[in-house]
Amino acid sequence: MKWFLHSIGMMFGTAPRKPGEDEVTDAARTMMKFKKLPDQVKIRKQKIAEEHEFPVVSNKWRNRRWASIIILNLLFVVSYWFDVQLVEGALTASRFFGFHMADLFSAAQVMLAFKEVMLNLVIGTMTVVIAWWLVGGRAFCSWICPYHLLAEWAEMIHLKLARLGLAKDHVYHRGLRTVLLVLFLSLAFLTGYTIYEYINPVGIVSRALIYGPTIALFWVLFLLGIEVFYSRRFWCRYVCPMGLSYGVAGALSPVQVEYNLELCLHEGECRKVCMVPHVLEVTKMGYASDTFEYIGADCTRCGMCIDACPQGALKFKVRGLDKVI
Repeated sequence: MKWFLHSIGMMFGTAPRKPGEDEVTDAARTMMKFKKLPDQVKIRKQKIAEEHEFPVVSNKWRNRRWASIIILNLLFVVSYWFDVQLVEGALTASRFFGFHMADLFSAAQVMLAFKEVMLNLVIGTMTVVIAWWLVGGRAFCSWICPYHLLAEWAEMIHLKLARLGLAKDHVYHRGLRTVLLVLFLSLAFLTGYTIYEYINPVGIVSRALIYGPTIALFWVLFLLGIEVFYSRRFWCRYVCPMGLSYGVAGALSPVQVEYNLELCLHEGECRKVCMVPHVLEVTKMGYASDTFEYIGADCTRCGMCIDACPQGALKFKVRGLDKVI
């Protein structure tokens, strides 16, 4: 229960923390003592040096995600332009073979704006909640969201420019996202308008792909410019309340990223590639409370940490089935 509450707290902006002595299992404590023995430290440093000298690059999960985002968004485009009615609408609200689907945050805004509980939206949100509970975490962000793909490409440019000293990552408090979630819901209730949707890059990009580009795409380009030159993954890390709502829906999902303390070298390669590195604090030396742990609810299930770890210390796992994906 402590793990779960701490995981939820981190999603809403609290800082990750090192577990107290009373929270660490005997098995984890014994493992950490063993890892700190002089001969084990020497072996670990040697393995890290070998990794850096002969890096093993894997993009398995990244390629799968990119394919997923492109294919699923193309379904909307093909359905509209060829009138095949596979998927109707856009990502914020749609019907899939007749099943209503509604983005959780967008649906909440509409009902607050109209001050009415709408049956279609309730059905749509329940469909989405069940789907993302099964998949887990903020998987919508990394496996479906078209803005995420653009932001990922912007991040690649940012990292290259940062190495040349041409860009800098300005860090903000992650609690800003929680404040903005409350603010936009309050504005919907007070004004009767879904104000967030006017600046929501997910909806803007989705509608542009389906119905054609509009002037709103300049706002998306502006956000990407911020992410390239000023603040790495600014929108997804610090602003987007949609990601927060999906994180809540998938917090207790059966699909998790599992961390294996025994296999970990604690070199931090996983945290370097992670969009939400606070969820991987557990990989730091002395931060694990057990020999096996699940990564927090704010995890986007992107799999980049799994690709980055040659030791296999991180894996997708289906809880209760003892099955590794």
